[in-house]
Amino acid sequence: MKRPEGARGTARPATTQPQPQTVTRRGPLPASLYDIAIVGAGVVGTAIARALAHHPNLRIALVEAQDDVGQGSSKANTAILHTGFDATPGFLEARLVREGAHLLAEYAAATGIPVEPVGALLVAWDEEQLATLPRLVEKAERNDCLDTRLLGPTELYDREPHLGPGALGALHVPGESIICPWTTTLAYGTQAVRNGVDLHLNSRVRQASHQDGTHRLETDRGTLRTRWLVNAAGLHADTLDRALGHDDFTVTPRRGQLLVFDKFARDLVRHILLPVPTALGKGVLVAPTVYGNVLLGPTAEDLDDKRATRSTADGLDALREKGRRILPGLLDEEVTAVYAGLRAATEHEDYRIAAHPGQSYVTVGGIRSTGLTASLAIAAHVIGLLADAGLDLGPVEELEPLRMPNLGEAFPRPYQRPELIAADPEYGTLVCHCERVTRGEIRDALTATIPPAGLDGLRRRTRALAGRCQGFYCGAAVRELFEESQAREPSREGRV
Repeated sequence: MKRPEGARGTARPATTQPQPQTVTRRGPLPASLYDIAIVGAGVVGTAIARALAHHPNLRIALVEAQDDVGQGSSKANTAILHTGFDATPGFLEARLVREGAHLLAEYAAATGIPVEPVGALLVAWDEEQLATLPRLVEKAERNDCLDTRLLGPTELYDREPHLGPGALGALHVPGESIICPWTTTLAYGTQAVRNGVDLHLNSRVRQASHQDGTHRLETDRGTLRTRWLVNAAGLHADTLDRALGHDDFTVTPRRGQLLVFDKFARDLVRHILLPVPTALGKGVLVAPTVYGNVLLGPTAEDLDDKRATRSTADGLDALREKGRRILPGLLDEEVTAVYAGLRAATEHEDYRIAAHPGQSYVTVGGIRSTGLTASLAIAAHVIGLLADAGLDLGPVEELEPLRMPNLGEAFPRPYQRPELIAADPEYGTLVCHCERVTRGEIRDALTATIPPAGLDGLRRRTRALAGRCQGFYCGAAVRELFEESQAREPSREGRV
C-alpha cells in the first residue's frame, strides 16, 4: 500500500499492492518533509519506528549513522531477556522492563526470534552477599516478579554441578531468558520498512535545529526535514539533546568486554549465573547463548571515548580471573570470539525519556543494558508521549505478519528440515560448517528487506563466519556469495 506524499492526515488509498520498501545507504536524502523522524536505528529506535508504522498516514524516517541497523550497543550485549526482578521499584525503567519482557516474549514467539527460558541463579559467594538475597526477593516481589526462590548450597550444586567451590546459596529467578539480539533489532526494522518507514543509513547527524515548526537535521548525506523528532541516538543522545537546547543528562560510555566460549563449553552451565549486583551494574556473569556458546562478562569500565570498543588485555585477564571462580572448567575451553560493547550510562539511575511539546521532540536517553528487554514497552511509552504532546497519529492498522530466520540451536535449523530441503536444495548445501549455515540462508539474507552492507552484517543475519574457525574455512565462499549479490544488484538504493 503506497504511502501518500501529501500532508499528515490524508487518507491512504485502499489498495492491495505492497508499499515500496526504502532503505538507502548512499545518495542525497529526500527534500520532502517527513511527519516524524527517529534518530538511531538500534533496538530502541527500530522498535519506535515499528510502533509508528501502525499509523499509515504518517510519513516516517528512521535515520542511522552507520551502514546497518543494530550496529551500536544493540549488537554487543549479554543477550538476556530480563524479568526486571532487580530493577529499582517505582522507576520508569522498572515498569518498562516488566512490561517489555512480556511484550517481547510474545513478539519473539510470533516472529521466530529464538528465546530460551533457562532461568537465572544469583550466586552468593560470601556471608554479606548471602544476607543480601532476601532483600532481593522483596525487591523482586515489588516488581511483580513473584516466583523467585532462595536455594541452599546443596540444591544450588545439584542445579549447577560445575559451579566453582565455596558458593553459599543462590536466588533462583526462573523467568530470566536468553534471546537473539541481532534478530530482534532486524525484525523491528524489517517490519517498519515493509510498512512504509524510510530507513536512511550512513546518515550521521552533524547538526540539528528547530525553527518555524520544522526540525532540520544536517547529515552526512544532506538535510532531512521533519515536523517531529525522536532522539534514540544511544551513546550520542546527549549530543543531539544539547543541540536542541537541553542539558538533562550526560552519556558516559560504559565498556563491557566479553569472552565467547566454544559450543563444547555449553554443557558446563544450565542457567544464567549472575553475581550480586553493584552500583556499576549486574557485574560479571556466565550465560549460555541461543547460538550454543557460553558468554563470560561483561566488564564495567566508564570511559570518555564513545568509540572505544576495543578489548584490552587487562579487561580479558580480569574476566578470566572471575570466570575461574564461577565456573572453573570454562577456562579450559576454547575461546571462539572476544568483543566489547558500550552502554549509554548517565549520571542518573533511571531512563531519561522526556517529551518537549514546544519543540515537537521526544528524548529517549540513558537506555542501558535493559534496553533490549524494554524495547517494545519503550516504544509504546514514546507513542503515548507523542500523542500527549500533540502529534495526530491518525488511524491504526495492523502490520504485515513477519517470520524471521531461526538462528537458535534449540530450534530446527534449515539443514535439519528435510521438507525445506526437498522444496529448495539450497537449504541442504552447507557453506559455513562450524555454524551449519546453508546457501539458502545466505541467499535469503542477501535479498532481504534490509540486506547486509558487509560480511559483519551477514554474520549477524545467518551466523556464517561466527563459528570456531572464525571464517578460516568458509570465509572465501561467503565473501564470493556476498560479492556476487552486490554485482547482480549494484543499484539497490531506493528499493531496498
